[in-house]
Amino acid sequence: MQKQHLNHYNFADHYYNRIKLKKCHLTKCLQDKPTISELARNIPSRSFSCKDFLPIKQENKDSLSENMDAFEKVRTKLETQPQEEYEIINAEVKHGGFVYYQEGCCLVRSKDEEADNDNYEVLFNLEELKLDQPFIDCIRVAPDEKYVAAKIRTEDSEASTCIVVKLSDQPVMEASFPNVSSFEWVKDEEEEDVLFYTFQRNLRCHDVYRATFGDNKRNERFYTEKDPSYFVFLYLTKDSRFLTINIMNKTTSEVWLIDGLSPWDPPVLIQKRIHGVLYYVEHRDDELYILTNVGEPTEFKLMRTAADTPAIMNWDLFFTMKRNTKVVDLDMFKDHCVLFLKHSNLLYVNVIGLADDSVRSLKLPPWACGFIMDTNSDPKNCPFQLCSPIRPPKYYTYKFAEGKLFEETGHEDPITKTSRVLRLEAKSKDGKSVPMTIFHKTDSEDLQKKPLLVHVYGAYGMDLKMNFRPERRVLVDDGWILAYCHVRGGGELGLQWHADGRLTKKLNGLADLEACIKTLHGQGFSQPSLTALTAFSAGGVLVGALCNSNPELLRAVTLEAPFLDVLNTMMDTTLPLTLEELEEWGNPSSDEKHKNYIKRYCPYQNIKPQHYPSIHITAYENDERVPLKGIVNYTDKLKEAIMEHAKDTGEGYQAPNVVLDIQPGGNHVIEDSHKKITAQIKFLYEELGLDSTSVFENLKKYLKF
Repeated sequence: MQKQHLNHYNFADHYYNRIKLKKCHLTKCLQDKPTISELARNIPSRSFSCKDFLPIKQENKDSLSENMDAFEKVRTKLETQPQEEYEIINAEVKHGGFVYYQEGCCLVRSKDEEADNDNYEVLFNLEELKLDQPFIDCIRVAPDEKYVAAKIRTEDSEASTCIVVKLSDQPVMEASFPNVSSFEWVKDEEEEDVLFYTFQRNLRCHDVYRATFGDNKRNERFYTEKDPSYFVFLYLTKDSRFLTINIMNKTTSEVWLIDGLSPWDPPVLIQKRIHGVLYYVEHRDDELYILTNVGEPTEFKLMRTAADTPAIMNWDLFFTMKRNTKVVDLDMFKDHCVLFLKHSNLLYVNVIGLADDSVRSLKLPPWACGFIMDTNSDPKNCPFQLCSPIRPPKYYTYKFAEGKLFEETGHEDPITKTSRVLRLEAKSKDGKSVPMTIFHKTDSEDLQKKPLLVHVYGAYGMDLKMNFRPERRVLVDDGWILAYCHVRGGGELGLQWHADGRLTKKLNGLADLEACIKTLHGQGFSQPSLTALTAFSAGGVLVGALCNSNPELLRAVTLEAPFLDVLNTMMDTTLPLTLEELEEWGNPSSDEKHKNYIKRYCPYQNIKPQHYPSIHITAYENDERVPLKGIVNYTDKLKEAIMEHAKDTGEGYQAPNVVLDIQPGGNHVIEDSHKKITAQIKFLYEELGLDSTSVFENLKKYLKF
C-alpha cells in the first residue's frame, strides 16, 4: 500500500517498479556491463581465512587446490562464451500515452505500444551526474506531463539524487535534489506542478519539502518531525486525490492529508499517534479506507470513514482478516478494493465489491511465494505478478467484469515439472507451529544425501525474501534442497507473529530456527554435514546465535551485512538507527532487563571455544545500517575462540574456514552482485565437498556478466 522504511513492516511499495525478465540487448546509450574478471579487478576486497593460521591435513589442501582449479576453469568459460543473458527492469511507469523507464544509462520514454522496442526518446543521460553505474530507483510523472522526476542511486550507496526534467522538444534537467527518499507530484489551483519530497540524513527521514519550477521557482521546507524515533514518507492515494504524510516508527503511525486540489492549504490530521496503533490510508469517492490494527485482535482490519470526518472515533469496521493472515498490499479501484494476503503461508487475493460489499477470495497457485504489484490505471483490471525463489515472475490479471483471474499464456517454465514445493511445519519448544517452504528436484533420490541450504530472517515483522533469484534456481537444478524458515519475529503470520519474536521474545525465533532444522533432518531432508544456513542483515542475529548454541546442526554459513553485535550497537545512540530500533531490540542503556536479555542471544557476546561451522561473511565498508566495526570485532573474537579450541583439541583437528570479505561502498545489501554470488556459491561447494563444475556452467544462463 505504501512504501515504508527498509527495516519496517514491509507492505509492497507503490513505487511502480515493474519487474520482468527478458533477453538483454545492447542499446545505443551505453556499453555492456563488465565481466566477472573486470569486477574482480575493479572491486577490491579484504579477505582472510582461519585456514591461514590453523593446521590442515595435506589431503585437504590438495582437495582445496583441485576445487579451486575447477572453479577457475569454469569461470574462464563463463567469461569467454556467449551468454544467454537476462535483466530485471526495476523502474517503469506508464503515464498518458507514454512509458517512462531506464534504457542503458538514460531516462527515456516511448509510446505505450512501443515500450519493448528500440524506438524511444532520451530525456536525460544519467552519466551527467558523474556517478558510478547509476540506476533509476523510482519515477514520477507530473499530472500534465510537463515534468518527470526520477530518483537515482548507485549500487554502492544508499544515497539518492532526485532529478526533475522539463519535458519539451528539447528535454532539460530543471533541478536536482540530493538525499531524497520519497516524492510525489500534485497540481495546485493555478495548474502549477508542485513536487513534495522527503529529505534523508543519516538514514533518518524527518523533513518534507515542496518545490515548484519554471517562472515561479521555489523550494521550501514544509514539515519537520521532531521525534528522532520516527521517520516520514509520502504516498499519493490511488486516485491522486490526497497526498499523505506518513509518520511512523516500528509500532505506531500518524497520517496527515494534503488536499491534491489545494496543496498550499495546511494539512489535515487523520488521527494523532497512539502508541501501538498502525494505520495506512487510501481514498475513494470522498471516503477514506483505513488499514489498521486498532482494536482486538491486534491484527490488520479494513475500516472506512468520510474524508471530512477522519478521526478514529468515526472509523467503521468494513472488513476483517482471518487469524494468521499477513496483509501484503491493498489496491483501490473505482468499484472494487483488492487485498493481497498471505494466510498460513499461502497466497490469496480478496476482491471486495464496494457497491454491494461482496467478497471473492481467490487461492493462488501453491508454487507462488510472493506478489509483485504492477502499475495500473485501468479500472476494469487488476494486474499483478507471482514469483518464487526459483521461478521468474508470471503475470496474472483479475478482470472485474468477468469475475475471473487470468494467467499469462505462453511457454510454461520447465521448473514447474522438474521441481517440487512443499509447505511443512516444525514444532518449536513451546509447541508453536513454525511454517517452512521447501524446494527440491522432483526426481531427487535419497534426499538425506542431498545438500540443504536453509534461509532465515525473523525480524522487524518483515517476511523472509522469496523473490526470484537465479542462483537459487541453479542450486535446485544441481540437486540442492532449499528451505525457507518463517520464524517468529518476521511477519508471515501477521502482526502477532512479529510481536512474539521481538524485544524479550527474541529467543523464540532462535528456538523456531533450531526446530526447523531438526525437523528437516528428522524428515529425511539432508543431514548436518551437508547443511548450510544463509541470512542477511538482521537475520544474522539468529544465525550467529544458532552457531553459538547448536553448531553441530550445520556445516557452513554465509552471511551478508550481518547484525552480529546487538548489545554494543544498541547502546550506541550516535548510530543512525539506534533510537528508531529500540522497539525491536530493546533499550540496553536504560533497561537492565533488556540488557541482560540481549546478552543471552547476542552472537558476539556468546562466542566460546568450540567447533563452529565454516562461515563466509560479506560486509560493506561504509554500511550505515550495520557498522563494519561490529562485524570485524565478531570475526576477530571468533578467530580467537577457534584457535583456542584447536589448541585444546590437538594435532589433526580440521578447523572451520572463516572468511570475511569486505567490499567497498556504502550500500547495505547488493543483491545482484555477481562477484558476491559466485564467491558464496564457491564457498558452499568447497565446504560441503561438492563438485561445482555444473553449477557454474548453469549460472551463465541467468546472470548477466
